[in-house]
Amino acid sequence: MYMALGGRSMDRFRLHSREEEEAKNLVSKLDVVKTVLFQQLVQAAVAATTLTLAGERRTTSTAASYLTVAVQFAVAMVVLDGWQYAWHPVEGLLLDTVGGAVAFLAYGMSPRASVVFFSLCAAKGVDDHCGLWLPAANPLQRAFRNNTAYHDVHHQRRGGRYNYSQPFFVTWDKVFGTHMPFVVEARPGGGLQARPAATPGAGAGGPK
Repeated sequence: MYMALGGRSMDRFRLHSREEEEAKNLVSKLDVVKTVLFQQLVQAAVAATTLTLAGERRTTSTAASYLTVAVQFAVAMVVLDGWQYAWHPVEGLLLDTVGGAVAFLAYGMSPRASVVFFSLCAAKGVDDHCGLWLPAANPLQRAFRNNTAYHDVHHQRRGGRYNYSQPFFVTWDKVFGTHMPFVVEARPGGGLQARPAATPGAGAGGPK
């Protein structure tokens, strides 16, 4: 979406140059599309099964339902983050999908609320891997310390054993000593780069 809207005008916000991305992205776009469609098919099947087993849930008070949904979202975020962190060493399509089902069931979320919640999860996941640093304009990057730069450090050679937490909070990284603070700075040749900023587990991650 960012590329469609801005093209090369977005290059100054890139955490990796186009040349680096082309060198490291070894999978074709067709393979990506096939994999994404397969993943969505599996997720739809798991969602349909989960909804069937859980049954329809309704609330009688509109005012109360908003508060209930807010609590459900908070609980689901914590549960999903915990699941993702616990299973990260062996993460995969099925485990991640099951984690979503567990988060859905944790506090009795309704099907309608689950659509909104998992749409948020999908948007957050895409943004975390977009490779563009836009905290001034991107509400997801402003609202969560666990953002595209934080996760980018995890994919670097030095940060591979850190910043496992996703998709919302950095809590589990801090609890288990895998938190790696970062700084975002100008990259020689244009654009930006995220790099580890301090000793793992010390301080809060964020741009300096």
